[in-house]
Amino acid sequence: MHEFTVPALPAAPHVGGLADAVFAHALDDPDHVALGRKDKDGRWRDVTSAGFRDEVLRLAKGLLAQGVRFGDRVAIMSRTRYEWTLFDFALWSIGAQPVPVYPTSSAEQVHWMLHDAEVSACLVEHEDHAMTVGSVIDRLPRLKRLWQLDADAVEELFAAGDGLHDEMVHRHRWAVTPDSVATVIYTSGTTGRPKGCVLTHANFMFEADTVLSRWEPVFHTKSGDEASTLLFLPLSHVFGRMIEIAAIRGRVKLGHQPALQASALLPDLAAFRPSFILAVPYIFEKVYGAARRKAETEGKTGPFDKAVEVAVRYAEAQEQRAFGFGPGPSAALRVQHQFFERAVYGKVREAMGGRVRHAMSGGSAMDRRLGLFFAGAGVTIYEGYGLTESSAAATANPPERTRYGTVGRPIPGTSVRIAEDSEVWLRGGHVFAGYLNDPQASGAVLRDGWFATGDLGALDEDGYLTITGRKKEILVTSGGKSVSPQTLEERVRAHPLVAQCIVVGNDRPYVAALVTVDREAVDHWLSVQGKPLLKPAELVRDRDLETEIRRAVVAANTSVSQAESIRTFRILAHPFTEELGLLTPSLKLKRKAIETAYAAEVEALYR
Repeated sequence: MHEFTVPALPAAPHVGGLADAVFAHALDDPDHVALGRKDKDGRWRDVTSAGFRDEVLRLAKGLLAQGVRFGDRVAIMSRTRYEWTLFDFALWSIGAQPVPVYPTSSAEQVHWMLHDAEVSACLVEHEDHAMTVGSVIDRLPRLKRLWQLDADAVEELFAAGDGLHDEMVHRHRWAVTPDSVATVIYTSGTTGRPKGCVLTHANFMFEADTVLSRWEPVFHTKSGDEASTLLFLPLSHVFGRMIEIAAIRGRVKLGHQPALQASALLPDLAAFRPSFILAVPYIFEKVYGAARRKAETEGKTGPFDKAVEVAVRYAEAQEQRAFGFGPGPSAALRVQHQFFERAVYGKVREAMGGRVRHAMSGGSAMDRRLGLFFAGAGVTIYEGYGLTESSAAATANPPERTRYGTVGRPIPGTSVRIAEDSEVWLRGGHVFAGYLNDPQASGAVLRDGWFATGDLGALDEDGYLTITGRKKEILVTSGGKSVSPQTLEERVRAHPLVAQCIVVGNDRPYVAALVTVDREAVDHWLSVQGKPLLKPAELVRDRDLETEIRRAVVAANTSVSQAESIRTFRILAHPFTEELGLLTPSLKLKRKAIETAYAAEVEALYR
């Protein structure tokens, strides 16, 4: 059993609740720009600390006027937008508990979460969400209120509370303690019915304040400038929620963007110009893919690939120097790097708004080479690891010594243990209190102060963690070979034409894979090849595309033994989607559902 602990940072004891920071900042520096908010014309407007405090206070009074009380749970079903943060802090101001619901959740999923959490009120974004809740409302006898953001819910609540005294909110707020429940966040349910993780105000205070203290330099483009971030991750996920809380507590200007599509996200990055961003690897893959496709369109594939190679070598040399294994980039490498700065690297940074020099990545593993490329291009990505049960990050790469391809060291005040079966265990002030209404499930993962994550990993001699798979996802072939599919899948996905990959082979004679393609990338690839665009059914039979995907599979197989390698694969005509029930809301594969939906294709792999 291997264990590594990073000592906690010196800090004042946590008192009160999360909403206190809103009122303290408004009193201390009322004119500080706390948030950016898009108006109806699409222009970004500043919201000061005092302005945000006033809106939180008015909304909190409205919630009290409409019957929300201390300890009540209120569901929020919406995309990422300013009003979600406003509701979070208004609810925390009166000791209520927001329960996030993914905006793409089905009626049955909504029913389960609202029933299990016994919510008394629900906020939805638009009419479609209202209809989803309405379709199950007859089975939710505790649900008394339903508000709709796009039907002026905020103004309605403002008006409802105008007759109440501010003191009513403050009396509720002063009753909140660090041990009070802040939220119940439901897991994405990759292996069964979602479980409600009970997270306290103290959990989020520890998490946010530790990240702010240890990683504060990375929030700025340069020393002394204003820190700002554009939040485009779902607030229904713990990662997005932690960012929201840390930004408010750390006085980082916060903006919201509800769409992850490049067509919507890139213009807002350019207009908001954040100093740092927090994202999942998918976003960085998209930025890289778009840059490479642009180079191909302009006939500059060769120079772009050379620039990538130089960036990777440059970042590797810097990494080796940080760990005491080398002198850093050579003079010749520095000259090559400078040559590509304006032509390639600057344009990559410009796609992220122009000011970004640092980023944080979580949610899934990032390819080491991709991380090195961005570092060489002037954007250092600090990869981390965590779960809903750990209030987001439990480990992260430190600013001064990033080891690409790992998820970093334990954040200060955290211990990581690798059990005998390679399972990752965590301990720290961010670890949750247990699952709502499920003592059996809580007892199965909480053991003498440790949380057993279900993930498999390894710690190196410096305490850097590498995640190698998930216990429940280990495949065992009919020959008895245990295979962790994650490494293979990630390496196949590294190919620019691949969107998704699922490895199969449980109780089968060998390992195989189902692959979906990135339609945008494939269409571009076809045009560069001078080939006509193909329909999905035609794509799966295209020999040239099959050859390209085979290259990805062969490259992935170099990382494993022959017994673990992918012997054959099949390209699918359509991607796995959440709407089809094949992905969780956080875009993780639902393996059993996929294998059931594509049972015929899987069977064909073994004929």
